[in-house]
Amino acid sequence: MTAGTALNEIILAEPRGFCAGVDRAIEIVERAIAKFGAPIYVRHEIVHNTYVVNELKAKGAIFIEELDEVPPGATLVFSAHGVSKAVENEARARGFSIFDATCPLVTKVHVEVAKLAREGYEFIMIGHKGHPEVEGTMGQLSSGIHLVEDVADVARVQPAQTDKLAVVTQTTLSVDDAAEIAAAVRARFPKVREPKQQDICYATQNRQDAVKLLSPQVDVVIVVGSPTSSNSNRLRELAERLGTTAYMVDSAAELQPAWFEGRARVGLTAGASAPEVLVAEVIERIKALGAVSVRSLPGVEEHLKFPLPKGLKLDDQPPPQHIS
Repeated sequence: MTAGTALNEIILAEPRGFCAGVDRAIEIVERAIAKFGAPIYVRHEIVHNTYVVNELKAKGAIFIEELDEVPPGATLVFSAHGVSKAVENEARARGFSIFDATCPLVTKVHVEVAKLAREGYEFIMIGHKGHPEVEGTMGQLSSGIHLVEDVADVARVQPAQTDKLAVVTQTTLSVDDAAEIAAAVRARFPKVREPKQQDICYATQNRQDAVKLLSPQVDVVIVVGSPTSSNSNRLRELAERLGTTAYMVDSAAELQPAWFEGRARVGLTAGASAPEVLVAEVIERIKALGAVSVRSLPGVEEHLKFPLPKGLKLDDQPPPQHIS
């Protein structure tokens, strides 16, 4: 685009924003507050989005990292990212009333790890060191899980044996990066056992596929998501890898007019933990900078909904007002 090109169109990726696991996690906190009253304690950010966390704080959620911050007899919610066995056991030993908001697709990985560990397997986990989901999954066992973050790490893994070795994956990774690392694992450990269905979740896959469709059609991509959100970061990286300048913003206030100079078409998407209200505010801000039309690309329609844990039915009361 030339410098004189005017900002004209916003093109929306489909799907974008909340996934079923995020919807469920937020609803668990909201229902717990409605049923048991504030405060409700939540270990770690329920999902990695600043707006969502602040909205829940305003309703009566207190976010903590250490269980000794929770008073005796309190209601505690585990975040969507899951927790280690040590955290789970300590929480039960302390007698908290616990609701587990771990995404069922993360729980699936935990169950697979526990099952194969009983059969004598060691594990290679593809993921980002320090991410709470990775800490939760690796913490399902006291030993025998080796973390790899890139292809180079695969060469450094030293399992105790290679006859029973399985690979698991953080659910919010770049699909392409994970495939490359998994190929390196297979090349070094030909007998490695892989999951029947990939661990990367449907929502991560769908949002990345949507960005692959979006990026070539626009001059700049904006991703709505918080800096701590793994899947949002991957969307920005993917657009850049495809050759399109991309920025990630936590809110419309972070948009810079200079990003849109000489660019006619803006692509817009949102990570799986970013609410649609933020997307709407970003659209209005870009319109204020000159965009005149908004259209959505065709994409996969998502209808998945996960059930809530027992004990959160509100006895026929209407459900609490939900963050959208």
